[in-house]
Amino acid sequence: MKTLIKGGRLVDPGREIDAKLDILLNGNIVEKIDKNILDKGSGMRVIDAAGHIVAPGLIDVHAHLREPGYEYKETIRTGTMAAVKGGFTSVVCMANTDPVNDNKSVTEYIVKTARLEGACRVFPCGAISKGLKGEELSDIGEMCEAGIVALSDDGKSVKNAGLLRKAFEYSLLFRIPVISHCEDDNLSGGFVHEGLASVKSGLDAIPSIAEEVIVHRDIAVARYVNAPIHLTHISVQGSLEAIAAAKKGYGKITCDTCPHYFSLIDEATLGFDTNTKVNPPLRSRQDLDAVKEALRNNTIDIIATDHAPHEFTSKDVEFNLATFGISGLETAFALSLALVRDGVLTLKELLAKFTVNPARLLNIPYGTLAQGSAADLIIFNPAIEWTVDTEQFLSKGRNTPFRGWKLKGKNLLTIVDGKIVYRDPLFKKA
Repeated sequence: MKTLIKGGRLVDPGREIDAKLDILLNGNIVEKIDKNILDKGSGMRVIDAAGHIVAPGLIDVHAHLREPGYEYKETIRTGTMAAVKGGFTSVVCMANTDPVNDNKSVTEYIVKTARLEGACRVFPCGAISKGLKGEELSDIGEMCEAGIVALSDDGKSVKNAGLLRKAFEYSLLFRIPVISHCEDDNLSGGFVHEGLASVKSGLDAIPSIAEEVIVHRDIAVARYVNAPIHLTHISVQGSLEAIAAAKKGYGKITCDTCPHYFSLIDEATLGFDTNTKVNPPLRSRQDLDAVKEALRNNTIDIIATDHAPHEFTSKDVEFNLATFGISGLETAFALSLALVRDGVLTLKELLAKFTVNPARLLNIPYGTLAQGSAADLIIFNPAIEWTVDTEQFLSKGRNTPFRGWKLKGKNLLTIVDGKIVYRDPLFKKA
């Protein structure tokens, strides 16, 4: 079946396109992009995108889909449903499942389940170490054969620098990136950012340096091996300064941040709302400003969600007992569009951090629209206002500090592999 998307403004950073263009899809492939493509058959589906923006499907390099083992928090089915609602057509799922994705069998399970039940493309991230214990390398070669696209012990930093070095060596061999969780747990162990807000609340705190020292170490190890490194959910000014300086002498460094680090600061935790408890913690105003500047000057290459859904009982407890994490797939893009309104990024620059840059990191053939490319795309409107209502979430995780926020910018239609997988009720029928 052919689908013609007419009258939209196509913004594709990977091809430096920002123009009013029609897109013709032939099954799961982009057949043609041009002005005023004619509807030549009654069997053709026509989607009117006039007044809206058409873009490549978004790619999330960091999400927790929880399956296998924690299906009461999220499943591959519910997580990908949330993803396509939020505009994501590809999602990388972290390895901290139960059992941990540290072997071929778990990777194969994720790939098979995603193929049968997923609403979008799912790319597993394999654990660096067995059981995430930091003691012995996982079965990296077998996991690569089964379909992993990256390595990470996310949730934990690899304490053993020698083991980390071996992981970088394997990453070079198999041409996949290492995604580094930067946290020294000898300096960590608290619940909120160390600053004035933590003094006021009395909650045990996590200092900025807990992130910074591992940023320095992991870059040094990667550089010694001459391997690429991706640093995830970067949240503090000191880390960004280190990354910016290192990039000048070493071109194989990338990093991401998450919308909550440029939308909220640590003062949000003063109300003891456990939905503001996230790791790394919400940081200071100075750090938030540094994150925005790093997005503007491309020190930060990618925006990721760190989607971390939890059941109600994990959050409905005292702050110090609550689980870390925010359910982010359904709000991330709308929150990020504020960067365009605030003049931090152009729309094309913002979309690059959600599309072509993640695709380059992962070496996957998505994140851009060209003749012959996969038909993964979204139609959104940056002017539509909506209120975050967790009762409308498709994710099992309702844990968000943005409940009740009025956001501007809404994904209206998501197409994956040529199929409509999400349509907002506001969007007219094709």
